[in-house]
Amino acid sequence: MSSTASPLNALLHLAVAQHASDLHLSAGLPPMARVLGALIPLGSGAALADATTSLQPHTSPSPQTSTAPLTHKALLALLTPLMDAPAQARFAQGHEVDFAFAVEGLGRFRANAFMQQHGCGAVLRHIPQHTPTLDALQTPRVLPELLKQVGLLLVTGPTGSGKSTTLAAMVQHLNTTTQQHIVTLEDPIEFVHTSAQCVITQREMGTHSHSFAHALRAALREDPDVILVGELRDLDTIRLALTAAETGHLVLASLHTRSAAASVDRIVDVFDAHEKALVRTQLSEALIGVITQTLCPAAPQQTGAAPSARCAVFETLVATTAIRNLIREGKTAQMQSAQQTGAAHGMQTMAQALQEARANGRMAPA
Repeated sequence: MSSTASPLNALLHLAVAQHASDLHLSAGLPPMARVLGALIPLGSGAALADATTSLQPHTSPSPQTSTAPLTHKALLALLTPLMDAPAQARFAQGHEVDFAFAVEGLGRFRANAFMQQHGCGAVLRHIPQHTPTLDALQTPRVLPELLKQVGLLLVTGPTGSGKSTTLAAMVQHLNTTTQQHIVTLEDPIEFVHTSAQCVITQREMGTHSHSFAHALRAALREDPDVILVGELRDLDTIRLALTAAETGHLVLASLHTRSAAASVDRIVDVFDAHEKALVRTQLSEALIGVITQTLCPAAPQQTGAAPSARCAVFETLVATTAIRNLIREGKTAQMQSAQQTGAAHGMQTMAQALQEARANGRMAPA
């Protein structure tokens, strides 16, 4: 989708100007924005009132936000044109849908529309126009070396920690430094990549394939060198990702976990008890590393003209021989100690990463 209706366009411009990562629209409530991790009223004063006038022409402005709660009818009328026909059908049948659209001058937005107690709702996440580089994100120095290997490389962290941005930067790094076929499986497509030295094939779940498992099974027959899986959600997808990693592909994937050890446990725990020992062996051989990240308020000198900027801080696990043995033996509790003493291999815990970020002046004082 190349553009939006003007009232929603105005709200999105306000959100981006406020350096919001997400715009929350909910029937019965005024627009809200997530800034620096906190959910706050979007904008203020006349600008917001003008932007939302057409969304609720028969209501009175709220004194707190200079606008009235959004109405279900008006919000539904704005969101529906953003969806293609299949997405509209999924929303009508299942009352929730993921999709993406673009706004000229602002970039792309990932959206989730849903029905809730008071009517329609949606959360729109801003995706920057330009894909950042690994250097710009200040990712771990060992990461380019990990991207030269084949196997499973995980990017993990809580929701909204920047995993998609880091994965996009990895794809862009490979796109400019290697000559390979990269297949991305996403729900929905977020960063749009232009093939440079690589051939990049981007597929969207629900539009180009029924599921991650179906798309991943097909990808193995599409002569890929690199496969990006937007999220390891279920048993079939994880099983196929491990198989792809074992058979000579670089598989990049994300998980919603808060540490490297938790990522290993999450993958193993998806399988039945009688399979866990085999999966540990599989994972110990296939895993390249785990990058776990969080976003923290950036120090003033890091923000420049954007006072709400945040910096990413990374915990790093590299699959050394010692780490592989711990995974195989199910001793994930000991992995943090190996990370603490594995600086020579590029490893560090989240505590060490936070301490380094403060010492280097990247992160705002606590």
